[in-house]
Amino acid sequence: MRHAVVIGASISGLLAAAALSRIAERVTVLDRDELPEEDVHRRGTAQSRHAHGLLARGLEVMELLLPGLTAELMARGAFDGDLQADCRWINEGRRLAPAPGDMPGLLVSRLLLEGQIRRRVAGLPRVEVIGESQVFDLTRSGDRVTGVRLVSDETISADLVVDASGRGSRAPSWLGRLGFPVPEEDRVEIDLTYTTRVFRRSAGDLAGDPVVIMAATRAIPRAGVALAMEGDRWIVTIGGYGDAPPSDYEGFVAYAKSLPAPDIHELVASAEPLDEGCHHRTPASVRRRYERLSRFPRGLAVVGDAVCAFNPIYGQGMSVAAVEALRLGEWAGRERPAGELFRSIARVVDGPWDVVVSGDLRLPGVRGRRTSKIRMINAYLERFHRAAEHDVELGRRFLRVANLIDPPSALLRPACLLRVFRGAGAGSAGGSGRAGADRRNPGAGRAQQRSGAGAA
Repeated sequence: MRHAVVIGASISGLLAAAALSRIAERVTVLDRDELPEEDVHRRGTAQSRHAHGLLARGLEVMELLLPGLTAELMARGAFDGDLQADCRWINEGRRLAPAPGDMPGLLVSRLLLEGQIRRRVAGLPRVEVIGESQVFDLTRSGDRVTGVRLVSDETISADLVVDASGRGSRAPSWLGRLGFPVPEEDRVEIDLTYTTRVFRRSAGDLAGDPVVIMAATRAIPRAGVALAMEGDRWIVTIGGYGDAPPSDYEGFVAYAKSLPAPDIHELVASAEPLDEGCHHRTPASVRRRYERLSRFPRGLAVVGDAVCAFNPIYGQGMSVAAVEALRLGEWAGRERPAGELFRSIARVVDGPWDVVVSGDLRLPGVRGRRTSKIRMINAYLERFHRAAEHDVELGRRFLRVANLIDPPSALLRPACLLRVFRGAGAGSAGGSGRAGADRRNPGAGRAQQRSGAGAA
């Protein structure tokens, strides 16, 4: 392949470019925003102001595509941790039993992560990243896409065009104008609004634990996350289905008190606020079913949020995009029909999509079709989380699924079912695991030492 063009210089597009740089003579990444050297928020990535989770599988793939990335991020202030020992995972208001595990995590702001990935990708010998270049349309010859046309009316020829432009992708309308079928959409209307504030981080916060991830419950359809990040700061995002958290400090703290467990409220009620807060609304989770199309133009691919835009509260988007970039590189190197790529991407998306849809449809305000299968799985998972409060092994299995290492079906295997229904392992975690109560986390001291909280 001589030349590939990637539309979008967010994380999905940058990782796609990294994968394609291994097989293409030249890769050009185009983005409508100015792309400064320093790490700053920009119009095209409004979500960069909010908390982002980097899952274990996502970190693994990013390191594979850009060797040494983890060390570079840590040199700039990110820090690592044990996803089971150092993190407070709270489901159904209950804390997952903490214990030393085998899944490394990395705490880093979205701003630093994207900035460092962009610097690495732009530094690759066959890649050029160009800002202030907005794609208006595709060019074609017969049933093949031959490049892109910019709003400036400039055209750029390419053997492959990759749309990684996110939720606002224009690929469906482009396909319609080219005379190709448009993908069906699966939508789950969630009406999620969340608010984020940044706080100063001190050594005693949360007894040294650097992460709280708290899921909504049927009784309390509100969720939140608190992540330690570089610069001795906390980024705290809280949100609700059908209601919006206030951004003012007093309102933010009061809303945090209504969450299913007290951990985040305890943090924000005593930490020093560092900003004024900001909102973001996600009306729906959307999946475009490209894998079902009977015809698709040659020379075009679609990845990332342009294929499937998840409910962001689950923190899956960046990691799914990383795995999709890997699949894109494998497919492009074989020059196979687009249907093969989209079926491969569908297999990547299926598990996380099922988790998001099932989880959201258990909440009363979410609109969507609640099948008997979804009701059964949600009833089982409620029981699972009650057992995982005390059972370290169940906690490990849940985290392997949550971090995209194992498929969701792993939680339904016979050995797992047996532990859930027998309540095996109660008390084996060395503590109750209750949210907001367990202060004997075996990873807390290590997490505090790595984070450098309060050391400045």
